[in-house]
Amino acid sequence: MKIKGLVNNRGWFWWRPAQKDGVRPKRVNLHTRNEEEALRAMFELQRHETIFAVEPGSVAGLSAQYVKERQEQRKQIDLLNTINRFHAGDPKMESSIQAMETAFRMQTEAPEVFDITKENEKTRERYGDTDFGRGCLMALRLVEKGVRMVQIYFGNGQPWDNHDDIMIHKKLAQQGDKAIASLVKDLKSRGLLDETLVLVGGEFGRTPSVETSGLVNVQNGRDHNNHGFTMLLAGGGIKGGRVYGATDEFGFKAVEKPVHPHDLHATMLHQLGLEHTKLTYRYSGRDYRLTDLEGIVIPEWYT
Repeated sequence: MKIKGLVNNRGWFWWRPAQKDGVRPKRVNLHTRNEEEALRAMFELQRHETIFAVEPGSVAGLSAQYVKERQEQRKQIDLLNTINRFHAGDPKMESSIQAMETAFRMQTEAPEVFDITKENEKTRERYGDTDFGRGCLMALRLVEKGVRMVQIYFGNGQPWDNHDDIMIHKKLAQQGDKAIASLVKDLKSRGLLDETLVLVGGEFGRTPSVETSGLVNVQNGRDHNNHGFTMLLAGGGIKGGRVYGATDEFGFKAVEKPVHPHDLHATMLHQLGLEHTKLTYRYSGRDYRLTDLEGIVIPEWYT
């Protein structure tokens, strides 16, 4: 089964066929981090038409407030492109040209997509009045318009990195749970879940033991734990309503059906119709691929 979309929290991703009209970017990142951080993260993705919305509901540089007439703006961009073509062959310049063209075409369509007030009040309430909730609702609207990849960050900075008090996770989970559940539910009701792969998770878990430190007042924190943690998959041909694997009795290490991140990536690529072993390329004397030299597909997740 070839899936059209991929969505991931921390981030969410949708993967969809390219749009013929070139209006929509291939990837949209939704987060509340500052613009400087976004620009640092952008450098590798310029040529892939990545659009960063630093605050959910806004896209930097999308407004046409300085040029009232669309035809006049078109003339300005054409002139700038003509000048830029004197530097033809420069990958960075080509990326900039494509980004400007995408932004120009988006000005007629994107403002409406990012405007979540188009959804009724009951729907907005289900997602919650938080940055993450609004981001999830915005992601739903983006995938409806054909954006192939959407990534949503939770919060500003690293709110889940609780070395002082793990009970903060309870509050954060309450904020995230209703938004994630609403997104999955609405993807299904709008006929999009079967062709959209949803991934929810982070880069590691937390230890079951208390982390003590002289730097904090509340000694109830947890340290990083890469030995056992949980990821959530939904849609995209993944069979729901099941738990795969388990940790030891302390919740410290995966001992039953452990899954390596490479296995997760290999299975996700399989659901996207991509064989991860065929993505190998040789560089500097060794073979590379998205799953390094490891990774196995886990059929139990989709059969």
